[in-house]
Amino acid sequence: MPDIGKQRIGAATGILAPILAFTCILAAIASYSQFSWTNNALSDLGIIPGITGPLFNFGLYASGLLAFNFALFGLFTYFGKSWVGKIGATVFAAATLALIAIGVFNESYSGTHYAVSVAFFVLMPISMFVITCAFWLAHQGRMAVFTVLAGIAAALPWLLLFAFNYVPNVAIPEFVSGLAVSALTIVLGYKMIKSS
Repeated sequence: MPDIGKQRIGAATGILAPILAFTCILAAIASYSQFSWTNNALSDLGIIPGITGPLFNFGLYASGLLAFNFALFGLFTYFGKSWVGKIGATVFAAATLALIAIGVFNESYSGTHYAVSVAFFVLMPISMFVITCAFWLAHQGRMAVFTVLAGIAAALPWLLLFAFNYVPNVAIPEFVSGLAVSALTIVLGYKMIKSS
């Protein structure tokens, strides 16, 4: 497949991944009235019987697969010969594999679930900061600024949680961090389509 075709497919999946993820997450929340933004983790939804658990878990591993495709075909192609960009894309791809694993290994697999959850929320901001460097080196200042701000927005809820323990559980930092990642993938996906 020509590089432009790969980039367009990757870009489209980068736009679709967060839309699918948040559609499923919000639908799972709507299906479970006992969910609390302050007292639950989002992953608590993954072990609720009925439609809630399967819907939530499907959203994670399906959007993770789309996001992996975004990394593999979108980011790798877009950054061309930039080794910094390719490192960022590799870390991003590793984070998407962790996202898939969060959906596959729900809270019933407590140790594994915790490890892959931490991996996702640590690797994703790191990938964003590396991608920031790639944009900076390519003299794309506006994208570098946007990407670093998105990376800060993805990391900050966790840093504040550890520093001030502002909520008893992690649904809010998970959601805010996920929104920051989603904003970046949608903007990057759109930029890739325009440039291809």
